[in-house]
Amino acid sequence: MMDRENILLPVNPAFIAFSLVAAFFVNLFPWGTWSWVPDFVALTLVFWSIYQPRKVGIGIAFLMGLVMDVHSASLLGENALAYTLLSYFAITIHRRVLWFRATVQALHVLPLLLVMQVVQVLVQLAVTGKTPGWSYFVQSFVSTAVWPIVCWLLLAPQRRAVDRDDTRPI
Repeated sequence: MMDRENILLPVNPAFIAFSLVAAFFVNLFPWGTWSWVPDFVALTLVFWSIYQPRKVGIGIAFLMGLVMDVHSASLLGENALAYTLLSYFAITIHRRVLWFRATVQALHVLPLLLVMQVVQVLVQLAVTGKTPGWSYFVQSFVSTAVWPIVCWLLLAPQRRAVDRDDTRPI
């Protein structure tokens, strides 16, 4: 899409699937109770919902949410609802976000991640009557800080070589 230095190649659907599975496995690491660790599945879903909204949409977000619900043994549908809304809002603003550099895109992604966390807190509040506290929202700010790195990593396979070889197609 919008990469200022390079024209991007089409994305490989296998790479999209690999990145979502890799993000899930990174979320499996035993740092789940730390509030400052980003939700890598959410970051990857937002990225692909912005950059490839026709390939990764609300259905994939719902399935990834169910997988995360099973993994975290939380209320079934809590993450599914949050990820679905996250993907919906990311798809809604994707054309506007693509005009900006990754650092400015992070400012557009922050409200999306905060809405996702508010939905999770509201579901937990409705079911258990407990709220996690303000430190729970640090995760969104850390995820926003990591956004330019995520963009760079996930766009890397799509970039053309800078020193183009005329004998190589595309």
